[in-house]
Amino acid sequence: MKMTGSRALLECLKREGVDRIFGYPGGAVIPIYDMLYQFKEIEHILVRHEQGAGHMAEGYALATGRVGVCLATSGPGATNLVTPLCDAMMDSVPLVAITGQVPTAAIGTDAFQEADITGITMPITKHNWLVKDVTQLPRIIAEAFHIARSGRPGPVLVDIPKDIANTEFDYEPYSGEVEMPTYKPTITGHRHQIKKAAELIAAAERPILYVGGGVINSGASSEITELAEKANIPVTTTLKGLGAFSEVHPLSLGMLGMHGTAYANYAVSECDLLIAVGARFDDRVTGKAKEWVPNAKIIHIDIDPAEIGKVLAADVPVVGDVKTILLELNKIVEPKTHVEWNAKVDKLKRDFPLHFPNDGILHGQYVIEQIGEVSDHKGIVVTDVGQHQMWAAQFYKCREPRQFVTSGGLGTMGFGLPAAIGAQFGRPDAHVFCVSGDGSIQMCIQELMVATVYKLPIKICILNNMYLGMVRQWQELFHESHYSAVDLEQSPDFVKLAEAYGAHGIRCSEPSMVRAALDEAMSITDRPTVLDFRIAKEENVFPMIPAGGTISQMVVQRPPDMVPLDSYMASETYTSKADEIHNAPAVPVQK
Repeated sequence: MKMTGSRALLECLKREGVDRIFGYPGGAVIPIYDMLYQFKEIEHILVRHEQGAGHMAEGYALATGRVGVCLATSGPGATNLVTPLCDAMMDSVPLVAITGQVPTAAIGTDAFQEADITGITMPITKHNWLVKDVTQLPRIIAEAFHIARSGRPGPVLVDIPKDIANTEFDYEPYSGEVEMPTYKPTITGHRHQIKKAAELIAAAERPILYVGGGVINSGASSEITELAEKANIPVTTTLKGLGAFSEVHPLSLGMLGMHGTAYANYAVSECDLLIAVGARFDDRVTGKAKEWVPNAKIIHIDIDPAEIGKVLAADVPVVGDVKTILLELNKIVEPKTHVEWNAKVDKLKRDFPLHFPNDGILHGQYVIEQIGEVSDHKGIVVTDVGQHQMWAAQFYKCREPRQFVTSGGLGTMGFGLPAAIGAQFGRPDAHVFCVSGDGSIQMCIQELMVATVYKLPIKICILNNMYLGMVRQWQELFHESHYSAVDLEQSPDFVKLAEAYGAHGIRCSEPSMVRAALDEAMSITDRPTVLDFRIAKEENVFPMIPAGGTISQMVVQRPPDMVPLDSYMASETYTSKADEIHNAPAVPVQK
């Protein structure tokens, strides 16, 4: 039937199962918005900034596993999507960004609000298109969704000139499977490689499963649990892998890396086999990569062949879909006990517990624990970036996939609030908590209006220490406490600001007030609640491995009722098979 490019676009989105678009109008996309006005099958969410649209689409995708969609006009509207596109690329988030463009005849003339958005975003998208022929639009949209959701997920961009949006043509839906000769991700792992992996697991005495976000993307949580339980292998996850394996499971070591648990990092340093599944050996995990697992063989399972050997060489690489490979691997892996190894790992967990002071001062870690309690650990926690993010990763204790939504690779301040809005739209029955800092929350605070307009009951928990906390921590530890440009004492009154946006505001400054404040927030179901938690000003996140450092340099703080760390490390109580730790000097304790 005859229709314009704008109408065809919406018909294509409907065929892809899109029920919601996050966007902001402008001159080049007015034809699309005019059609949205008439097209009731897709809901449009009016954001307050295009960056918010991108992060909302990310949050929607991360919480649901579906493709998120955002829409922006040409020029500055499109360039405001650069940060969320880069964020999605780093974190493998399936995203389709649609941008308007000046009319085809004006492209390249520096026309009003023209920007070469396909050129700008080429390095930070899996693929992008400038639509030059309206008849190709159905094919392009089908390919865009196929690329975004298949293989290693990621963002794509479709740039539509205004005249293309207005052009009428004979629309025919794109039918059949998408066939792209130059894009064919490997799904099934090589049988010989899977067999070799099983043999290495059978021979290992001290194996560790190192689990990343690829397990969640693949929907392989049950398969990774089956492998861990069958072969009795301790499991540690990356920041993006949180929830792939229940953190209350006896085999769980929690998160590893720079701010991971001490017991996860020590166990990894002593393993003789590291089984990396859907993880990419990020520098925040490995530190000094060449000295990270000096005595271990490595199995690396990943759908992206570019990640294999990029940081560390794998003894057994297996390329393919994580779930598909684990289904085959679990058939041939031998059951094992690893009594001595698991006992050693359990002792590390007892000797190096996560903790925080019980001194009558409000600490961010306590707030996170209480969020878990009040939600029965069934809520979705969406974080910004900084100290609060690491405390949430350490203390929330995810039970299931897609419970923890965060910006990992890019570390985007301002991600949290819009992503929480996207998550709440995608999971309307879930309790969504946005955990932010007093710095991060101010980056996209305007999106609070969206949560109010759409009556979203998000609980926005600001861990307010009146600092750019993580930068201040680095300045304290590595720059002689030169606190340069990190003081945020002159910040808004967040309670009054919440009320100005039509949200509910609560201030909390003592531990005894936390549960009542969260209970009050849980009772409010028709608007967001902003909770201003005034936490300890100069508290640091520990454990901590300095950037580019080794596990022997990990700063660990032990509870005050336990043997001091330096005495423990020097005693016979702790014996390590890793030379790196054997010969390490006493680990410094927090000032």
